Amino acid sequence: MPLLRIELDSDKQTARRILRLYQSGQIHRESRDAAREEVWRRGRTPAAEPVFVGITNGEPARLIYDVEVHPDTT
Repeated sequence: MPLLRIELDSDKQTARRILRLYQSGQIHRESRDAAREEVWRRGRTPAAEPVFVGITNGEPARLIYDVEVHPDTT
């Protein structure tokens, strides 16, 4: 299945807090749901739950998710 990389804007403090959540084995539902919604907005169908990859070091900080999507069937 193809992967779609999603980057969500955040601020540094929130991004670091979410990173710590994932490092401790927890899930941040709001950002995961936002990543899924972004996939739908781009016209693709998610095939699995978004996977948290990490955060960027730039400004604004971004949360990075990889989402498996169904292949195009055009």
